[in-house]
Amino acid sequence: MKRILSAFCLFVLTSGAVRVVAQANPYKDGTPGVTGYRSEVMAEVMVQEDKFTRLAEAIPADKYTRRPSADVRSFAEVFLHVSAANYNLYKLVGTPPPTGLDVRGLEKSTTDKAKVLATLKDSFAHAKAALKAMPDADLEKSLDWFGGKNTERGILLFIVRHAAEHLGQSIAYARFAGIVPPWTEDMKKPPEKKEAPAKDKQ
Repeated sequence: MKRILSAFCLFVLTSGAVRVVAQANPYKDGTPGVTGYRSEVMAEVMVQEDKFTRLAEAIPADKYTRRPSADVRSFAEVFLHVSAANYNLYKLVGTPPPTGLDVRGLEKSTTDKAKVLATLKDSFAHAKAALKAMPDADLEKSLDWFGGKNTERGILLFIVRHAAEHLGQSIAYARFAGIVPPWTEDMKKPPEKKEAPAKDKQ
């Protein structure tokens, strides 16, 4: 009986460890394919991708149409708005949206959780590919921007800031709906115990 109980406890502990998803850490793990300033932007994009997708996965499908008030975006619309920006804004630094994609209609294209998640993930893949394709020499290129001028370096900064604003919005929505962000839940879990090295046999 003790052996069975021990085996069951081991199963529970190890299965719990498998469910823990480590938060993306490009500052430690690196940003393959880019260097310099683009690497710094890529790191932020990777963190945002991780948090957006994990939060979107944590929200129940029946809450995707929920909105705090009638005049603001729903969960689905926020995630799709960020997706549309990932496709639309990177054309300013040389990578247009995929042919045939209706970027303007994307925000209201679906409320289906699986489709929203797939679109969100695909859009971040597009964003990362755009960063890799952009030459460092283009960073200082100037272009018209809101009645003035900006560089492509500044455009990348804007893109990251825009996504960060909507990540904060999504977190507030989630909290309002009683959903704790997954990375906050991770912090509540006790750290995994490392096995002590086996003693040498005498």
